[in-house]
Amino acid sequence: MTSIEKTEGAGSAPAADGSDGPLLDVRDLHVEFRTKDGVVQAVNGVNYNVSAGETLAVLGESGSGKSVTAQAVMGILDMPPGRIPRGEILFRGRDMLRMSAEEHRRIRGQKIAMIFQDALSALNPVLSVGFQLGEMFRVHQGLSRKEARARAIELMERVNIPAAKSRVGDFPHQFSGGMRQRIMIAMALALEPDLIIADEPTTALDVTVQAQVMELLAELQREYQMGLILITHDLGVVADVADKIAVMYAGRIVETAPVHELYKRPAHPYTRGLLDSIPRLDQKGQELYAIKGLPPNLQRIPSGCAFHPRCPRATDVCRTETPVLTPVTEQDGGGLPGRGSACHHWKETIHG
Repeated sequence: MTSIEKTEGAGSAPAADGSDGPLLDVRDLHVEFRTKDGVVQAVNGVNYNVSAGETLAVLGESGSGKSVTAQAVMGILDMPPGRIPRGEILFRGRDMLRMSAEEHRRIRGQKIAMIFQDALSALNPVLSVGFQLGEMFRVHQGLSRKEARARAIELMERVNIPAAKSRVGDFPHQFSGGMRQRIMIAMALALEPDLIIADEPTTALDVTVQAQVMELLAELQREYQMGLILITHDLGVVADVADKIAVMYAGRIVETAPVHELYKRPAHPYTRGLLDSIPRLDQKGQELYAIKGLPPNLQRIPSGCAFHPRCPRATDVCRTETPVLTPVTEQDGGGLPGRGSACHHWKETIHG
């Protein structure tokens, strides 16, 4: 079983009332999509958890299963064609997959909120941002329009939108990309949830605005002591904000580690390839590194290790035996807390 939980030594289950254990505990989650061309295995046995005040970054290329896992957690998968044949999604010890639709709706927004990657598409273009922010308070807390508008202004000020009082009646297209993303963060914060899932929150923003958005997220998380799951394909974005990282490939978690350990000594060739792909100032004028090949077709995932067609370390065992996420140890045999790798040759990778 691939399990970030096992590599961290946090094997005890949370109490049924949520008083102990992680906020969110995803266990052996499988998600598939039935299409006219066959079954797409989008998520294949994912395990991860996140606690209050902790940031988990989930990394991987497009199609690795990051966003599908988040959508399953939020209960916003299109079913059909989507289907969850196996797994558990425990929020404060309760399995959301076994909740009624009404129970799930009460948790979504109030306890778990999501920031989507394309703010312009996520926001309604014909309604003012103030109306959309205020709707959270009207629906969930029964506030009047006047009260909800006042709360919307407070939220806009909290996420550092200039002249919030005069801009509360503006529409999404009247804001810049970075300001729209701040509005999405404000919507996620509206009901002070325990957990926020941020799906590629800095996509299409320039690097300066990216840094501002990430700094804002980190500041708000510290203030509210929320759990944060940050989904991204960009290792450079998470270096200063994440506590631990789970790297996904072809629907599986292939490496887990505390953030600084992963940057210093990756234990999977795919992670090393992602790190080598980050532009560096000391390589000015050189050709950027890129991992060879393409991610696999999820209807025809390669046998053995799914990464082996692109891996420079692949051997016969990689083509025939599927590696499981196992604890990474020191050379003297001692375990490294929070470290796991689903690679037959992780020792050569981490020490090479």
